[in-house]
Amino acid sequence: MHEIGIGVTGLNPHHGTPRNPYAPDHFTGGSSSGPGAAVAAGLCPAAIGADGGGSIRIPASFCGVVGLKPTFGRVSELGAAPLCWSVAHLGPLAATATDAALAYAVMAGPDPRDPNSLRQPTLTLAGWDQIDLSGLKLGVYWPWFRHATADIVSACEAMLQKFESMGAELREIVIPDLEAGRIAHTITIVGEMSTSLERYYAGHHREYGADVRMNLALARAFTAMDFVQSQQVRTRLIANFVKAFEHVDVILTPSTALPAPLIPKAALPDGESDLSTLIEIMRFATPANLTGFPAISFPVGYNEANLPLGMQAIGRAWQEATLLRLALAAERVVDRRSPEIHYRILPE
Repeated sequence: MHEIGIGVTGLNPHHGTPRNPYAPDHFTGGSSSGPGAAVAAGLCPAAIGADGGGSIRIPASFCGVVGLKPTFGRVSELGAAPLCWSVAHLGPLAATATDAALAYAVMAGPDPRDPNSLRQPTLTLAGWDQIDLSGLKLGVYWPWFRHATADIVSACEAMLQKFESMGAELREIVIPDLEAGRIAHTITIVGEMSTSLERYYAGHHREYGADVRMNLALARAFTAMDFVQSQQVRTRLIANFVKAFEHVDVILTPSTALPAPLIPKAALPDGESDLSTLIEIMRFATPANLTGFPAISFPVGYNEANLPLGMQAIGRAWQEATLLRLALAAERVVDRRSPEIHYRILPE
């Protein structure tokens, strides 16, 4: 995985950088890089990922698999490193929507050892396999949706048309404060990570890779006022999403604003800090972490370089079944390709 989960490429100067099974000279995405690569390569049907800022959905998108970040508190965090407690989620990366649903059903539910998981409605997957989407209202905020490379926008717009042909209704919505929310998420996650790692900082910070050192140094420069204001923005963003969900059932975006980038040779083995690329990788992912709403990434095609392209669906709290339903519907109309590196562990 990406070192301490504080990046989204997968680059790791200590244990090696995982390679994308579709193109081994490209990143897998992160921070759950190993799970994304392992599932895509056929080593397992599902794996556990951790998502504080897209770290399930980003590798799922780059590696052409399904990745579900459940509602905050739906899956117990017991056993996960307590790095970013207010935005952290555990969930499955899986080869198919069905595998994701099975893994989610096993993982989700209250756990007396995790207080955040106790106050949740009863888990249900009722109706998740109904691919007739009649009556389902899909929301799109076009300026946000189209802030991606042309190949991604084209594939995601084509998927919208296919959803409409299955009976879904497309509605245009507006979600204010997304840029403020992006900054608020950055302050929140790196502030919490820096706090959780403080006991090790003096003795070990020089051992981190370049991007981790840079991010932790940035976090240590933030103030209490910065953190409090980021939580005020968070409250406003939650209200904006709640208002949007008064009109739609699901909000759709691309999963990332660009396909899996090349691994720069200069970044190996010591790491790099490329915040401009990271912003584009994370552009659509972080609002679901800051608000706690569930979100899923599922494949919608490939570009000319055979790199996978993903679409994200964000749902109302506890409505994971609806997100899995969309992923299953997409799976019925999107041709899936085997990656360059793939192992058929199980018989047909």
